[in-house]
Amino acid sequence: MTWPPFVRWPSSIAWPAALRPERLHRRQLRLPPLRVTALATALLLLVPALVLLRMPRPRAEGLGRLLPHADLLQSFPGAPEREPPPLWRQRLDAPTAQLLWRQQRQIWWQFWSEDQAGGPYLVMPLPRPIRVGALPAPPHSLQVDGLLVVASGPLSRRALEEQLVQASRRQQGLEQRCLEMLEREPGAYWSRSGLEAMAGPLAPLLQPVQQGCLALELAPGELLLSGEAGGPQAFATADGTDAPAAELPGPLGEGLLLRLEGRSLELLLLGLLERQEVRQAVGSVYGLGDPELALVRDSPFELRLRPQPFGPFQAGLELVLPVSGDPAAWTAILAQLSERLSARGLQPDAAQESAEPAASDPLSATWRDEQGRVVGGWRWLGKAGQSQQLLLFLGPEPTVAGTPAGSDAAWQTLPLLRLQARPQALAALNLLPGQLPLPLLQARQLSVLADQAPGPEASKEPAREKGVSRLQGRLQLGEAQPIRPPVPPPPAGNPPVLPQPTD
Repeated sequence: MTWPPFVRWPSSIAWPAALRPERLHRRQLRLPPLRVTALATALLLLVPALVLLRMPRPRAEGLGRLLPHADLLQSFPGAPEREPPPLWRQRLDAPTAQLLWRQQRQIWWQFWSEDQAGGPYLVMPLPRPIRVGALPAPPHSLQVDGLLVVASGPLSRRALEEQLVQASRRQQGLEQRCLEMLEREPGAYWSRSGLEAMAGPLAPLLQPVQQGCLALELAPGELLLSGEAGGPQAFATADGTDAPAAELPGPLGEGLLLRLEGRSLELLLLGLLERQEVRQAVGSVYGLGDPELALVRDSPFELRLRPQPFGPFQAGLELVLPVSGDPAAWTAILAQLSERLSARGLQPDAAQESAEPAASDPLSATWRDEQGRVVGGWRWLGKAGQSQQLLLFLGPEPTVAGTPAGSDAAWQTLPLLRLQARPQALAALNLLPGQLPLPLLQARQLSVLADQAPGPEASKEPAREKGVSRLQGRLQLGEAQPIRPPVPPPPAGNPPVLPQPTD
């Protein structure tokens, strides 16, 4: 081969024989070893796959768009070996329900929208027959990313579409953790408006858990609960530190309907005092201003509800508060309260009218109405100069022997909230709202513990935001019991009867 003059190399350069220009065209390209080719191919396949696995799935994105518009959202495992659930049979025609349910092996959901229109929506991962066009979409349904949402009718479908047009905010903190839980296991999520719809008149007392979620695990004879809930900074401790870990309380005895303990009475008063009419009544009727309320709200507490088989009251309410140091501030509150009760026509027991309390032995009181019935009062537990507790009661006078005084150490180690209740007995007395879930109304026992998550120093998990608490609980399931029929309206002065639970 003869090179053109403009690419001819100087003859003075001594090229190696293998690299001489006239021999380059004879050399063939050497291929890399087979193992190098296999490794490069594997990398090209695995790297995109790992990236796709780490990216949010369409199902997660769809559920994240629905969550901000849900009052209540529940997740359920697929069980194709069983019959389709009632909601599937209500939202789908019989053949479609059977076909899609037999293919349903993932988590599915139902949720109630914030507009409360038309009942719950049925939500499932978009079935393959509908995705490929082999099966038409059900009536009143819409696709939300990778989910199929079936409404009860055209109005509820249109209402949801209008809500989804709004830009959905990205979930953070508690909402994000609830979303992740609902995507992988059976559970329930509630918002503030959803809790108010279920709890009815009890909603102000549940302000600390106004939003949250629970994972549900079915065990023999009981339902195990675990999750998180939060309110408007209601779970912040006084010193900003975590309390020692508390244990889940055991079953409640027959002598009580409910026991609720907590580190601060503000957890119960927060929702009540937000209402203008309640704040006015506390100040004008009972004479409790900001200084008195500050003392009461900072106190630990134990609240008990006792059944009353006889008499005008269905149950008696007891509240125990520890009194540390000089009880003068508490006695001043009680003295002012006595004046207000007397002005409203209530009378103390005649035996107590002439009593002269010593400074170290505050006066107990029992108050009666015009018919001579005991309607409330207070007692001091413990000896003067030692750990004392103030017992306030509404309804019949409790047995002091059944209200032992606790130690200072026991009050200091209380969790944020610890609840024991007998829901079935409460429902039989019409003392629970009928909108609560039926398994809860029929449960024999309910135990719930709310406490702060450990700080970052004690746990590898990220610290929870202020106002959020971990929840754990146990619901002992019971057989369906006939609910006590509504009773006639009670005479004036008796406690009101709450609505009867319904199926």
